[in-house]
Amino acid sequence: MEVLTSTKTLSAELMTLEDRYNAHNYHPLPVVLERGEGVYVWDVEGKRYYDFLSAYSAVNQGHCHPRIIAALITQAHRLTLTSRAFYNNLLGEYAEFITQYFGYDRVLPMNTGVEGVETAIKLARKWAYKVKKVPESEARIIFVEGNFHGRTLGAISASTDPESRRGFGPYMPGFIVIPYNDIPALEAALQDPTVAGLLLEPIQGEAGVNVPDDSYIPRAHALCKEHGVLFIADEVQTGIARTGRLLCCDHHGVKPDILILGKALSGGVLPVSAVLSNDEIMLTIKPGEHGSTFGGNPLACAVAREALKVVEDEKLAENAETLGRVFRARMEALQQKRPDLIRLVRGKGLLNAIVINDSEESETAWNICLALAENGLLAKPTHGNIIRFAPPLVMTSGQLEECCGIIERVLSDWA
Repeated sequence: MEVLTSTKTLSAELMTLEDRYNAHNYHPLPVVLERGEGVYVWDVEGKRYYDFLSAYSAVNQGHCHPRIIAALITQAHRLTLTSRAFYNNLLGEYAEFITQYFGYDRVLPMNTGVEGVETAIKLARKWAYKVKKVPESEARIIFVEGNFHGRTLGAISASTDPESRRGFGPYMPGFIVIPYNDIPALEAALQDPTVAGLLLEPIQGEAGVNVPDDSYIPRAHALCKEHGVLFIADEVQTGIARTGRLLCCDHHGVKPDILILGKALSGGVLPVSAVLSNDEIMLTIKPGEHGSTFGGNPLACAVAREALKVVEDEKLAENAETLGRVFRARMEALQQKRPDLIRLVRGKGLLNAIVINDSEESETAWNICLALAENGLLAKPTHGNIIRFAPPLVMTSGQLEECCGIIERVLSDWA
């Protein structure tokens, strides 16, 4: 495994240990982190880095936010888990808080983002049979190409990513996959009366921050309404202030019929996800039909509530909007300087990416990320030639300017 230094370090030893005993299901950048605070992380040798991945947008509120950690510690001393076999004293208050926060009737709490996606699929199917009166076992869900909803069998059945799908069939039936950002393709798919829902990311994060046309989300939402189909938004990565609004769909004035949240819902402290909807949809699920031992546990409720309060109190959506404009302006100026290296800059808020002017099979983006790490900034390539930049939303203007300087120095001098 390639390391950042030529000498044998503690980092190298720990990477070797993980490589020996852990499953090889990730290809991490060769940095071993042990501490985080705000926008910074430190490796085991004590080197400090700016974090420009934010645990795939799970750490929007910054690493180890003191208010969120305090909520975690306080509740951990009282009660962590009861299962849903009993009531607990926090779930009702949390359910009231999060439904009012996002403007829905009900919440179904889960743990991980992909569990939220699976929950939404089950809800859409149940609603199709109970409300839309689709014949049993015939309900279909529309997905879009390039999506990333996780790696369960359900999620990869809807994926067009060969790495996620290859070798895991047979796949779940009942899914239709159409091109992203393609309204005619959606119109054609909606002619099928058995379609229950359209499930998509308003910006495709893992695919390389693919931003659709401004008209795509509102038109897709309107078409779903016309055809009696649920509009389901996977905002696990784009939600909770990341794109400069509380939800990415808020940029378009669209309210999803089913909203999926995760990642930053806990500020990166523990796995917490949620599916929100109205009574007509949510109450189709009855006792015993769906659940989770850890879903809605007291610890998660305390942490998620405080994490959402931090987003509002610290105006993180507004900060992401302001700093995102600055970041893209700096990167677009860099692209004009180095069009031979940078093909494209895109994003919203503080979810951005640069597309390297090379093939997906090249190692240019990976090597750039190694150089950025050498200079104190951590980012990660996706799909070979795309580098995603998504720092914690607590970043200050001065910190962002310093980070832009690091990126500009590395890319300006890139041979």
